[in-house]
Amino acid sequence: MRWLAALLTAVMAHLAVASAAQADAVNTGHLSAELVPEAQGIAPGQTIHVALRQKIQPGWHTYWRNAGDSGEPTRLTWTLPAGWKAGEFIWPTPKRLPVGPLVNYGYEDEVLLPVPVSAPADARPGERVTLKAAAAFLVCKEICVPEDAALQITLPVTPAAAPLDPKWGRPIEASVAAAPKPAGLAAVFEKTAKGLVLAVTGGPLKGADLHDAYFYPYDSTVIDHAKPQAAERGPDGLTLTLTPGYAFQGASPPKSLAGVLAVDDAAYEITAGPGAPPAGAAGLGPPAARGKGGGADFGLVSAAVFAFLGGLILNLMPCVFPVLAMKAASLAGHGGREEAQARRHGLAFGVGVLVTFMGLAGLLIGLKAAGSAIGWGFQLQSPPVVAVLALLMLAIALDLSGVFEVGTSLQGLGAGLASRGGLIGDVFTGALAVVVAAPCTAPFMGTAIGWALTQSPAAGLAVFLALGVGFALPFVLVTFWPGLLTRLPKPGPWMDVFRKALAFPMYGAAAWLAWVLTLQAGASALARILIAAIVLGLAAWLAGLAQRSAAAGRRPLTTGGAAALLALAAVAAVIWPAYAETPMADGAGAKTAEAASEPYSPERLAALRAEGKPVFVNYTAAWCVSCQVNDRVVLSTAPVVKAMKANGISYLKADWTKRDPVIAGELARFGRAGVPLYLVYGANGGEPAILPAILTQGMVIKALETAARKS
Repeated sequence: MRWLAALLTAVMAHLAVASAAQADAVNTGHLSAELVPEAQGIAPGQTIHVALRQKIQPGWHTYWRNAGDSGEPTRLTWTLPAGWKAGEFIWPTPKRLPVGPLVNYGYEDEVLLPVPVSAPADARPGERVTLKAAAAFLVCKEICVPEDAALQITLPVTPAAAPLDPKWGRPIEASVAAAPKPAGLAAVFEKTAKGLVLAVTGGPLKGADLHDAYFYPYDSTVIDHAKPQAAERGPDGLTLTLTPGYAFQGASPPKSLAGVLAVDDAAYEITAGPGAPPAGAAGLGPPAARGKGGGADFGLVSAAVFAFLGGLILNLMPCVFPVLAMKAASLAGHGGREEAQARRHGLAFGVGVLVTFMGLAGLLIGLKAAGSAIGWGFQLQSPPVVAVLALLMLAIALDLSGVFEVGTSLQGLGAGLASRGGLIGDVFTGALAVVVAAPCTAPFMGTAIGWALTQSPAAGLAVFLALGVGFALPFVLVTFWPGLLTRLPKPGPWMDVFRKALAFPMYGAAAWLAWVLTLQAGASALARILIAAIVLGLAAWLAGLAQRSAAAGRRPLTTGGAAALLALAAVAAVIWPAYAETPMADGAGAKTAEAASEPYSPERLAALRAEGKPVFVNYTAAWCVSCQVNDRVVLSTAPVVKAMKANGISYLKADWTKRDPVIAGELARFGRAGVPLYLVYGANGGEPAILPAILTQGMVIKALETAARKS
């Protein structure tokens, strides 16, 4: 009889599977909803997943378990036969949905929300069971519409586990597998002056990409959802700096933070308790955004090559023009002279470049590891540094004008004594070239630096070394090229005229830095820098008198001492006391009459994008010469301004003249460590187009027209 029982069981199983699950989709107005099964049947005592499938109209969305700033999550109320059980939704990782100044969490297009459903142990194989559920949705676009659907699904009870449903089995399995789960991660949070610091460490995060890291809280009141979440990587995990929400303003702030940490292509459920962030959760800088120029696919060799090319091109950028004058004077001094001596001068210049690059890189990496939101050119965000550099440029210009003499090489130029050496002067020239090059970012360079600042200190220093080699190489090669050196004019009286002519680019650099200082610290700073410049000029004149007295055989101790004291006083006057902070009036202080712009903020950008407007975002700074050149020769020209108006482009300026952690975070999100950065967001949404660091009118106009085009 056993064979007969087995035969009957097989027949029942076949019949049950043949009569597969049945469900009808319901159109609620802005979405189509239905219950779909993971398997073709369910065995007694078995648990399978039944998913609520939402097929949402384009442009509309529904909500996650925490809707964010507004909205309501989808709800499902079951009506089940006796003994049957249904669990809670297994929520997939949501998307961020910016709407005006708000940010919501939810789903667009199509989503499966699996629910575990269990059959009782006494369910009878061969019967068909109908499971009913009332679904409630809040479907939103510009407006929100509450919609309902009465759903049901009929499942056959099978003697044993049934095969996967041919249509929905694999998608539901994938949805369950990809849903956020606990992964043994350790999480702590701490409220600080910077915000709510959430640190997460553990196996899955060690060495992971960690780009686009984001924390989705289960409680809608614990953070401000619309504020950026600044991320920093560490060897063991990452740290997110959040903006506390209403829950932290009460007398009893939350004791825990629970939610989903989304990183790379994975998501994990975490529950953080109060505590200080561990050391392994930070120190490696912000993660780079994948596919935006500084992403995780960028290796050390590629970054070094990009840095080398960027360093070569940096020699052609406008910020280096003043120092080109000094280079030209130095090269002229080698014309027709001994080759070995020229090579020594070239190598000394290279040493000055490399030592200064490595010093700046070490300081930059160290400050970022300490938590500062800074990038390339960070030193020029400090008014005292800008003021001292302005005085330095003025001093060099006075020297080139012959008011006084510094260094043996300059003495040689001034008196035509070409035989005298001056290696220290060449080292100084190399160092100065790096300092004044900081406001510029050449093509390839921004990508390489952005990558370097997200890596280990050794990798970062290697990239900066490649950048310095590329920057120094052209000048050094010229000194090793005897044929070229022999074509240079021989030293003579003409060099004194040439030298004095080259002083004027340095005067221009000093004036430009004074202008930057006034943008940073206001009109009172202008008075300080002008007075200091006059005192420095007096010091230079006294120094010249002292030098001429010394050349005549006298000992001008009083005059020389007075010159030194006045120079020190001028420098001290622009360093102390501290400069008062003043708000930036309009972008980089260079708002043009034609190109109307608004100050950038993440909230304003989100609002414009939510309205479906194309947006051009200009990340700039007053001290960034490349930015100012692009503004003057491209962005403020009539054809580009006309293209902005004709295509309805909203123009936002993200001014980084002063330190701004929000802008620094946005630059890092696109793999950049400095300005300029130009983003063009299209009217159809999606990721922005990234324009090169050197703009042309045609390039910008084409990008604006493409952004305004709606499909």
